[in-house]
Amino acid sequence: MDNDAKQIEKAAGWINEARSLLIASGAGMGVDSGLPDFRGPEGFWKAYPVFRERNLSFYDLANPQWFDTDPEQAWGFYGHRRNLYRSVEPHDGFIHLLRWAESCPEGYFVFTSNIDGHFQKAGFASERIVECHGSIRHLQRVGDTASPIWPAEDEDISLDEATLRAVPPLPCCPQTGQPARPNVLMFGDWEWNGERTEAQWERYETWLRSLDPGGCVIIECGAGTAVPTVRSLCERLPFRLIRINLRECSIPNRRAADGIELPLPALEALTAMKKLLSSKG
Repeated sequence: MDNDAKQIEKAAGWINEARSLLIASGAGMGVDSGLPDFRGPEGFWKAYPVFRERNLSFYDLANPQWFDTDPEQAWGFYGHRRNLYRSVEPHDGFIHLLRWAESCPEGYFVFTSNIDGHFQKAGFASERIVECHGSIRHLQRVGDTASPIWPAEDEDISLDEATLRAVPPLPCCPQTGQPARPNVLMFGDWEWNGERTEAQWERYETWLRSLDPGGCVIIECGAGTAVPTVRSLCERLPFRLIRINLRECSIPNRRAADGIELPLPALEALTAMKKLLSSKG
């Protein structure tokens, strides 16, 4: 039995014993669903060659200033992503996680930096999810940190596919008609209204305080080091940690005794565990 197989068997044993699960994820979780890998400029430009021609990186475009200076470009970038996330179905790994989570007597929570809403789409309860960077399925007014936040999952955004610029009319506040933007935390973003995410945090922390610490297992999928929000949270918690990451699976030495490193894609690792966890669905 090779080392990965041994580690998968060990991870399955931990999940089988778990009284609660914390499911944590980053962008790598969605790659097996067919979502693009934005790892580094080349990964981003492979998905968006039109921006390579203009030498615009993900970090350049994920900036709230575009909604003031060039809203058609801003909504071209975020509108394309919204449309893509809506058209793609979450892979089976989400379903495996949901079944294991629902079988735990002390319940579960999801902590994700992804803005795509795929955990909700896969059937996870909305009240058991923290979207630490916000949600592309919700909107707020441009330039207004006190703006109301409203769901707008079904709002269509028309695009010029050749230029990836949005075609007016652009999303606006249904109450005031002011320009709208996604309720997503962008780079250098002082205008994000974090009220919705703060409420999610409060529910998560209440759940965390209710747990038997020895009975919780963290399953972290596809969370990288470039934006380490998810990894940092998982490493701070005193729970067993299963880290699934094709390229960056290492766990700090202080966590080695209660950590499992799996250098695999999320779907492959979760499917392998599922074969050993028939009693948990």
